[in-house]
Amino acid sequence: MTVKPTFGGPGSYVIGEEEKKEVMDVLESGYLFRYGSEDDPNFKKKVFTLEQEFSQLIGVKHAVAVNSGTSALLTCLAALGIGPGDEVIVPGYTFIASISSIIVSRAIPILAEIDESLTLDPGDVEKKITNKTKAIMPVHMLGNPCQMDAIMDIAQRHGLLVIEDCAQAAGASFQGKRVGSIGEIAAFSLNVFKTITAGDGGIVVTDNDDYYERAFGFHDQGHKPMRAGVEVGKRSIVGLDLRMNELTGAFALAQVRKVDTILNTLREKKSKLKTALAKIPNINFRTINDQNGECATLLTLLFKGKATADAFGERAGTKTIAHSGWHVYNNMEQILQKKTSTLYPCPYECPAYGKDIQYYAHMLPQTDDILDRAINISVGVVDKGLGSGFGININSSDEEIHAVVEKVEKIMKNIT
Repeated sequence: MTVKPTFGGPGSYVIGEEEKKEVMDVLESGYLFRYGSEDDPNFKKKVFTLEQEFSQLIGVKHAVAVNSGTSALLTCLAALGIGPGDEVIVPGYTFIASISSIIVSRAIPILAEIDESLTLDPGDVEKKITNKTKAIMPVHMLGNPCQMDAIMDIAQRHGLLVIEDCAQAAGASFQGKRVGSIGEIAAFSLNVFKTITAGDGGIVVTDNDDYYERAFGFHDQGHKPMRAGVEVGKRSIVGLDLRMNELTGAFALAQVRKVDTILNTLREKKSKLKTALAKIPNINFRTINDQNGECATLLTLLFKGKATADAFGERAGTKTIAHSGWHVYNNMEQILQKKTSTLYPCPYECPAYGKDIQYYAHMLPQTDDILDRAINISVGVVDKGLGSGFGININSSDEEIHAVVEKVEKIMKNIT
């Protein structure tokens, strides 16, 4: 079985017999629902096994598999009881789901600056805390763990909850702990552009028994964990249907078992690429908060000025990160214009909140400056929408790595 994608995350490039075997196990059984009887030989327990193995990988007690990364974020917010009037601090550089999930939960996103790691700036987080702040949502952007020591210190001093958005960082770690195991609860994505994939899907993890029960209930109409049958009268909360099916679970299970192999391969290739590029004059890189723990899915160049970054992007056939669509708050018109469904009146303007939160383009000058100077080179995530359509992939040879280095060197000679 040979898969040759032209875009996607590293998991998309390593699809093989393992995924086929797990999926065929479900197809041949004909049993697609995530629940079933232990006595039924057709029930393969793929979703249940995925939850068990993923929680063990992250180093927490509980996992809940859901149908998308966005659903995972919604479930995290619901599990922590975050709702109307609660402020959640979130970076202005993140996929839009981090922000939209807060809004749909009827809470208020408070946009904060990033630093040169392209993750949440702890210094700005502290400045954004008010008496309405309920939680901080650090996003391990582009596989780079946030400064979780500083963020957890802030959260503990101010009595805040921490929701880790690990959508782009499955398997990453900070100071020896896997991301997702540091805050109160965490969300992962299995989208096609993520480190591991099932096309789409998500996973919630937590060490807290109460949060787990609430997360499970929210994702399955209020049922308590691992229900059997209809269980009329035993539902604990009002929930939704965000369940994962057995086919998705089977595919994801095979990918989870490849996480460390994927990360080791990416780190090796990125090291070769970065070591060679570092020898080129005027090349600088973003800050990596844990050199041994990042996913190494991308290599980010950080230029001294916007003009140089723009010139590089034009010659490389790419653009600065500032242009990477709904990953940058400036490009989220529905957020800036407060466009909401008529079923969910805009929460920001409710007088009970005490103030009208304003969102506008270029409200985060530090973030804007950094993203205007930053260029992504793909290592494992090939995604023009993320600004990483130029570079290599997880299967690239040393010759292909060398070709990218030569191209960068030639471009730099022409623009500096």
